[in-house]
Amino acid sequence: MTAAQIFDLTGKVALVTGASSGLGVRFAQVLAENGAEVVLVARRADRLDAAKARIEKVGGRALVVEADVRNRAAMQRTFDAAEKTFGTVTILVNNAGIVQSKRAIEITEEEWRQVLATNLDAVFYWAQEAARRMLAGSKGGAIINIASILGMNPDNGVASYATAKAGVIQLTKALAIELAFKGIRVNAIAPGWIVTEINRDYLASERGAAMKRQIPMGRFGEDRDLDGPLLLLASDAGRFMTGATVVADGGQVVALRI
Repeated sequence: MTAAQIFDLTGKVALVTGASSGLGVRFAQVLAENGAEVVLVARRADRLDAAKARIEKVGGRALVVEADVRNRAAMQRTFDAAEKTFGTVTILVNNAGIVQSKRAIEITEEEWRQVLATNLDAVFYWAQEAARRMLAGSKGGAIINIASILGMNPDNGVASYATAKAGVIQLTKALAIELAFKGIRVNAIAPGWIVTEINRDYLASERGAAMKRQIPMGRFGEDRDLDGPLLLLASDAGRFMTGATVVADGGQVVALRI
């Protein structure tokens, strides 16, 4: 079997949350380029439409659904729309997330709940709904949760984010145990510092230069550095993998453990 055959996603329906910018846009494009029909979910409709147009320009098929991942009714509507257009979602990429940079003693209850609701609660609810529908459709599938190395080694000023991402890693393991016998694989990707439009200026600062020195590979990641882990976990290339967290960080977590 060739590499192209192993990673082929033809006939799969992928749903990507947070697909209007950053890593989410890249995830959607890569899945579509490898044969999946893709459902793009986020709050910014104009950005989603632009991403859909790029996918269709190269021959892919995409559906746009404007939704806040914290809204359970919007979640149901999204899965319904996906099924009506493409069929049962068989690949879920739980990518939507927000960051709150603030010292722990300064975080308000509202700020804490906002981060946990988006970065952890929604991950569970969307994975739960995806699994329910895969089971109802007698289909297996792959759920990919986007964690972070901060869920393994927290830093200053990101208590809520790091806590949520640590929860995502444990949630991934818990779901994997319960769903494996039904043919549903649940894995996570824990990126290190990946340059996106959101953090590009910050990573180019003096603070960014200091952070780069902590990475054994001597550079920040590029969005394409997650293409391999994504396709591995979404396709038959990872058919015997579940409950795993694939770290893609240039060796940073390993270095921090020394």
